[in-house]
Amino acid sequence: MEDNTIYDSVFKTMLRKMPQLLVPFINECFSREYPLGTEIVQFTDEHQTPRGTVIDDSVFRLGDKIYHIECQSTPDTKMVLRMIEYDFSIALERAVSAGAPFQMDFPESCVLFLRDTPSTPDALQMRVNLPDGGFFMYQTGVVKAQRFTSDEIFDKHLLLLMPYYLMRYERELEKIAGDDQRTAQLIAECSQMRGKFEMLTLGAGDEVLYEELTELIIKVSDHVLSSYDDLRKKVRLAMGGEVLELMGERAARLEREAKQKGIKEGIEQGIEQGIEQGIEQGIEQGIEQGIERMAAQLESQGMSKDAIAKIVEAAKRQHGDTIPNE
Repeated sequence: MEDNTIYDSVFKTMLRKMPQLLVPFINECFSREYPLGTEIVQFTDEHQTPRGTVIDDSVFRLGDKIYHIECQSTPDTKMVLRMIEYDFSIALERAVSAGAPFQMDFPESCVLFLRDTPSTPDALQMRVNLPDGGFFMYQTGVVKAQRFTSDEIFDKHLLLLMPYYLMRYERELEKIAGDDQRTAQLIAECSQMRGKFEMLTLGAGDEVLYEELTELIIKVSDHVLSSYDDLRKKVRLAMGGEVLELMGERAARLEREAKQKGIKEGIEQGIEQGIEQGIEQGIEQGIEQGIERMAAQLESQGMSKDAIAKIVEAAKRQHGDTIPNE
């Protein structure tokens, strides 16, 4: 799986399943002060650019503002071309749907760079020249994931950045994997982060967020450390990988218990049905044998066969719900 694919997949998963993580991220990116519980309206409709590019999952409304966020794994300054294309398409679509053809409102937008270099700017800009000689400067914000320390991530509630934290060590992984002391330092750092993450999520009773985000953290760390199996296993354990195993074990246990319960209920139901059928069958046989004995006794007393037949028929009609017709 290519880097961009897995990182983008994790980002989109967070936006879809954990949109609450966007509130502190937007506060940081745009210097806002939205409370953590602010409602987020996610636009699920696709936005198609003039070149046919489809934008989805990254356009939101908070309060009275529209936000557009893109995640980029490589430090590409040409990203500004995509952003102005996306933002123009979003603004144009909104203007058309609002019936306001003489006004376009661009969304507040930013790019999350998972990797950056010293030359990566703090904002992406493009000068747009107009036919009359005028111009305006298009600008979109930039957030550099690797510039945030682990303390800042938790102090600012930037959990959206957690899955990508290990990417800052990509260039050092070979040295870390070959050095026991540096390996121990990295594992200690991961364990410390996990402890803070548990306090922040499980302390608030949000077990679902803890489990879902842990799964994404492990997914990215496994990818980043795919060439260093021993280090990968240690980091996986330190970052909560055993939680995923426990979740799988729990699911398997629940499945086994369900099967066992089904078998038990099936046996109990079979026994119960067998008893009922046995009783019914016994009653039928008992009545039938009683009628036969009565017929034999009447015959021994000299009663004619026609008379006995009529009495037997009457007895069977009397017990018609019990004895099946022959």
